[in-house]
Amino acid sequence: MANRIVIDPITRIEGHLRVEAEIKDGKIVDAWSSGTMVRGLEIILKNRDPRDAWAFVERVCGVCTTVHALASVRSVENALGIVIPPNADLIRNLMFCAQYMQDHVVHFYHLHALDWVDVVSCLKADPKATAEIAQSISNWPKSSIGYFSDIQNRVKSFVESGQLGIFANGYWGHKAYKLPPEVNLLGVAHYLEALVWQKEIVKVHTIFGGKNPHPNYLVGGVPCSINIDENNALNAERLAFVGKLLRDAKTFVEQVYIPDLVAIAGFYKSDWAAIGGGLPNYLAYGDLPTNGFNDVSGFKFPRGTVLGRNLNELHEVDGTDANQVQEFIKHSWYRYSDGDEKGHHPWEGETELNYTGPKPPYEHLNMENKYSWLKTPRWKGNPMEVGPLARLLVGYAAGNEEIRDVVHYGLKALDAPVEALFSTLGRTAARGLETKLIAGWSLEFFDQLLQNIKNGDTSTFNGEKWNPKSWPAEAKGVGLSEAPRGALAHWIKIKNEKIENYQLVVPSTWNASPRDPENQRSAYESSLIGTPIADPENPLEILRTIHSFDPCIACAVHVYDEKGTYIHQIQTF
Repeated sequence: MANRIVIDPITRIEGHLRVEAEIKDGKIVDAWSSGTMVRGLEIILKNRDPRDAWAFVERVCGVCTTVHALASVRSVENALGIVIPPNADLIRNLMFCAQYMQDHVVHFYHLHALDWVDVVSCLKADPKATAEIAQSISNWPKSSIGYFSDIQNRVKSFVESGQLGIFANGYWGHKAYKLPPEVNLLGVAHYLEALVWQKEIVKVHTIFGGKNPHPNYLVGGVPCSINIDENNALNAERLAFVGKLLRDAKTFVEQVYIPDLVAIAGFYKSDWAAIGGGLPNYLAYGDLPTNGFNDVSGFKFPRGTVLGRNLNELHEVDGTDANQVQEFIKHSWYRYSDGDEKGHHPWEGETELNYTGPKPPYEHLNMENKYSWLKTPRWKGNPMEVGPLARLLVGYAAGNEEIRDVVHYGLKALDAPVEALFSTLGRTAARGLETKLIAGWSLEFFDQLLQNIKNGDTSTFNGEKWNPKSWPAEAKGVGLSEAPRGALAHWIKIKNEKIENYQLVVPSTWNASPRDPENQRSAYESSLIGTPIADPENPLEILRTIHSFDPCIACAVHVYDEKGTYIHQIQTF
């Protein structure tokens, strides 16, 4: 007999996520993912100035901060045929890279590592042994016996006071934890270091965009001028500081993040390299242009899809093709004017709310009908996974040598076969591997920007079509990007200088959406099938797989049994 458990909410950036799973003989046999909060930005944007859209959509997320603004300005530029200066592309790329490094490090240490690291166990660690481990895997200077002793004493004081603070209410002592106490102490120490480090790299956004979160963007370029001698512009001092921040970030990624990732993964690869694979299809829109955004061949992250895990074939992606990306609502709390069975391309998208679910408190959602505020996107009818793993697999299939090299590096470091990529562990490893790539790419972009300035090119804005009177009566465009969590696109239709329709299809829509009219599961639901559950009252394994997609800032997870009875609450960051 199958028992159903509920985790609600697993908080996501776009809103709250509810997961219901049926467990039989110690494994998940079915699962449902429900987005339980509606955003409605598409409704808010109607009849507004297209040039202002970025400022609204950027607020969809308090952690991604920049990528929705980037997709938005690209959609308007695509609709109006605006080509931005090379320096603007480079500055956008630098903001993109800074976001990725900060976001991925925060995810690994503060949102996901505690699924694998038993904090309380570090009290049993020998600081000398931890120091020896740290020194054997990295040249990071903070690796002395005294340093780890101090960290251990800090955690001990938390425990003795009865106030674990940020480490409270975890599943500490759960039988699924495998790390020895010394490695747990290493993870806790770097958790605390990463908290301090992450606030530095985002200063790149404040220099180029004025603030963080939610830095400023501009249709036609970037909102900063270059003058190496001007106090109120990108001058020599500020550019030098950006360079330092990027170099420091690369050091942290290579000497802390990657060694920790490899060390921790080594203890879990025997089982978690074969759990949580889910869908066999992967989508990436690509990003980080090197020859302008219209030249897809110059992207650092290639564009395309992989179907059936066939890395020998790459399929082209076209966001303007009405037969490629479509959104369905059969199991979503929306209404289409032509019925619930047909999919809509986002240019023809409709956002009409139609809540038909139960009123709280309730035991379970009705999975035969509508059960989520997320629509269900499909690429040519196929459910797709998006995110770091998808980006690396698409890049691998595209023959990108840098991506192939880092994938081979990761597999060698983990002593794992290529099949290990298709798993919860592979998804987590892919995030670290692409961060290693991006840390290097950021310095390439920075050097190119400096070279352009030295050559006399200081242009950052193309204002040729800034005046709405120069626009056509009607226009439509799409802005494609890669958010840290995966493929992101904004579609816009402009009529008489105002937004007629605006639709966002975000990574969580691809991954966390409900079933489609063909009853195909999306990524979250598919990835949970077959996951072993050691203790249904403490389903740590569900969190591991869902968090491997990067659930962003989770503030409270409540667990209920199959009767809807409250069991436990875990506080996380």
